[in-house]
Amino acid sequence: MTQLTFVKTGSDWLHALQSSDSAWLVTDANLHTTQVNEGFTRMLGYSLEDMLGQPPLQKLLQIPGMPLPPHIQEALHSHGVFSGELQLYARDGSAIWVSATINAFNYQTGESGETFSEVLVLTDIGYTKRFEALQRQMLEDVVTEKPLDALLTNMCQALERLVPHVYVSVMHVDEQGIMNPLAAPSIPSHVLDLMRCVRIGADVGACGSAAFLGCEVIAENISEHPNWRSAASVFTQAGLHACWVSPIKNRDNRVVGTLAFYFDSPRSPNALHRQLVMACLHLCSIAIERDASKHRIQQLAYYDTLTHLPNRTMFNDGAAHALHAARGQTSLLFFLDLDRFKLWNDSLGHAAGDALLREIAERLRQCTRPDDVVGRLSSDEFAVLMPRCSPEQIPAFAQRMLEAISEPFAIHGVMTTPNACIGVCTSPEDGTDIETLLRHADQAMYAAKKQGCQRWERYQPEMGQLSLERAAMERALRAALTEGTLQLHYQPQVFSQGQPQQDGLYGVEALARWHHSQWGWVAPPRFIAVAEDSGLIHDLTRWLIDAVCGQLALWRAQGLQVPHVAVNLSTKNFHDPSFALQVQATLHKHGLVVQDLMLEITESVMLDSSPATLDNLSALHASGMRLSMDDFGTGYSSLSYLHRLPISELKLDKSFVHDVTTSAAAAALTRSVLNIANSLGMAVVAEGVETQAQADWLSEHGCQVLQGYLFAKPMSPDDLKAWTLP
Repeated sequence: MTQLTFVKTGSDWLHALQSSDSAWLVTDANLHTTQVNEGFTRMLGYSLEDMLGQPPLQKLLQIPGMPLPPHIQEALHSHGVFSGELQLYARDGSAIWVSATINAFNYQTGESGETFSEVLVLTDIGYTKRFEALQRQMLEDVVTEKPLDALLTNMCQALERLVPHVYVSVMHVDEQGIMNPLAAPSIPSHVLDLMRCVRIGADVGACGSAAFLGCEVIAENISEHPNWRSAASVFTQAGLHACWVSPIKNRDNRVVGTLAFYFDSPRSPNALHRQLVMACLHLCSIAIERDASKHRIQQLAYYDTLTHLPNRTMFNDGAAHALHAARGQTSLLFFLDLDRFKLWNDSLGHAAGDALLREIAERLRQCTRPDDVVGRLSSDEFAVLMPRCSPEQIPAFAQRMLEAISEPFAIHGVMTTPNACIGVCTSPEDGTDIETLLRHADQAMYAAKKQGCQRWERYQPEMGQLSLERAAMERALRAALTEGTLQLHYQPQVFSQGQPQQDGLYGVEALARWHHSQWGWVAPPRFIAVAEDSGLIHDLTRWLIDAVCGQLALWRAQGLQVPHVAVNLSTKNFHDPSFALQVQATLHKHGLVVQDLMLEITESVMLDSSPATLDNLSALHASGMRLSMDDFGTGYSSLSYLHRLPISELKLDKSFVHDVTTSAAAAALTRSVLNIANSLGMAVVAEGVETQAQADWLSEHGCQVLQGYLFAKPMSPDDLKAWTLP
């Protein structure tokens, strides 16, 4: 039989039973209740008359007529005792958690044999269970990402139910040491107002000093404590007479908050208060740190980590909400792109580029309104949505942004004047959704870029068509590179009269040509600009150099002696760190040497002081590769760079050649260029020679090499084989 038994009888144990704080119950040999103590009645509400003659556990567990739960039966059968937690039901129907000890004893009663009786000893653990439930709920709230203020408010309210006459608050402490209430459900609002935006300090109340010192602070009597000063009366009049504060620390041991118990009378915390706080501090730390992590994740997901502006995703979301709120009214979208940002970034380093982007972001914040939506969309692209504005305001707003951006900026002792171009469109005229507006503003910005720097343009519908055509050209060019349908034509460069000649041919210039099945011949400036903007320029240049080297090797095998081939390069080619090695590898692949190529560069390469560009130029020079300066004389800074770059040849721009026989200024400038080149030991190739008079003048003034329609137009490789000097 698996029942509860008690060994001892008589008045001694009955007296002990009645005086015990725990709940006791005793059964007779029939396992019916014979005795309960006052503690039992206090805990469960049942008197002896209520329980007398009834099986106790069936009644308290509310399972009348049912056997005891199997785990209780097994423990009593095997060991004669059961110890564990049970949920019993009091007389009023409420559930009470108890720690139960059930003993089953048997004894001999003469001829009747064995007799059993039972004793239950019950201890109320409702407080413990409630606290465990609080802990469980807090952890569950953390896992389910319940808002931090709601989570901590629930905790404060639960603690106040567990320990009467206590008012609980949780304060947050940010990285700058500023405190603000997170949860304080029972503290009056006018008291909380005194606790907002307070800087921590050794003498700032209890919360401020605990956060500052990193240890608990007890003010047994607020009215007498020096840290409260004039604020003491506000607290005491609200019934807050004592305060005990413990700092909340994160895993790095930094104080991130405080947990405070305010008492309704002067006193210090007891053991129960300390037990609760010790457990809750860890839970608060977990909750606050998890919330901070969530905000960091949100910051990473939706905000640009460099400028702290909304990223493209967040900007689109915020702009969409702003457009919706302003429906029926005009809104303006500005799309900004910095001019020559890559040059700044590469020449001074990424740290300088980052500093410039942060500065631009701050300038945009300063020159926009609080309701405007500002975001960083990509590397050097920003967007500003201005809701509820009229189109007439566009010039003023655009100019204000351009002027703000162009304020001088210094870093590492280097002064620069940033510039930008802006594209503008309006809603709803140019679009009602943010994606359409961004696309149109981007097209307008590109149109502004074509006009120069520090410009703005308003979107026009025809810009969309140009953008579509540009995208179509990019796709077609990509296909042409893949399918190998691009061509190369070659224009001869010949020695002028009186120069040492090698069959009269100095070299040839390779020129890319593209014939499209629908568009016909596509002008090189058009498709090369598309290649540069789309990043296809690297593929195009690799194809170009490989095709040129292959053709030169074929000519040589056929007995056609072409001294070298000149190839035009883009500035962006030099941004590829492996470019110089690629050129040398291609020459080696076709059995050629570095003297077989002349690489033509523009002033933009000289102005580009990025490490990759300088490394490529140095590597090419070290290998013996010759460089030609194309369109020399059309820029403003060529002369200052000629002495430090490995330039072997200058190409005189055709604009000078065209007027050299009719314009005194053109003639004077051309003579200056020829003198500079001769003094530096450089050859000069004059482009665009169309008349004999131009050729004679150039030859007379020492120009060694001539190129132009007077001698030959660009021609196919086969036509070049048949070409002879006039």
